[in-house]
Amino acid sequence: MQVNEAEAPGLVIRTAVEDDVPLVLTLIMELAEYEHMADEVVATEADVHRALFGAPPYAEAVIATLRETPVGFALFFHSFSTFLAKPGLYLEDLYVKEEFRGRGFGRQLLVHLARIATSRGCGRFEWSVLDWNEVAIRSYRRAGAVAMDEWTVYRLTGDALDRLAAEGA
Repeated sequence: MQVNEAEAPGLVIRTAVEDDVPLVLTLIMELAEYEHMADEVVATEADVHRALFGAPPYAEAVIATLRETPVGFALFFHSFSTFLAKPGLYLEDLYVKEEFRGRGFGRQLLVHLARIATSRGCGRFEWSVLDWNEVAIRSYRRAGAVAMDEWTVYRLTGDALDRLAAEGA
């Protein structure tokens, strides 16, 4: 999809294809480095391929390119709101390479995903942001996003997840 030329000249956002798996993993690793979480990345190309192109696929990704040069990506999946009885779009990761930041490319990725959400009848478009990432927070607020301060994210991983899954088995 060609984006608004006035907003981001030369930027193209396209759906990731199987040949993009190494690029997607590289961008994930760059994002993890930026977020000071590189030691938490255990994903492999095979894992990313299975997640994006397996049966069933669990997530989708789009790649932003500037004159064929990858500048960023977004990875997302569907959620569901029981209160709305509609699907939602959950943005897991949005990343723009450092040398391309400040040019509206992240905003165009958000616009692209908002269009996907509305075209699919989603009632929500949600994501999380690290509380120290003030640049992103300001950008999201300018886009009209509202922080859900009354909600706290909980997570089970590793041994804790395995213990709960094995309970009563």
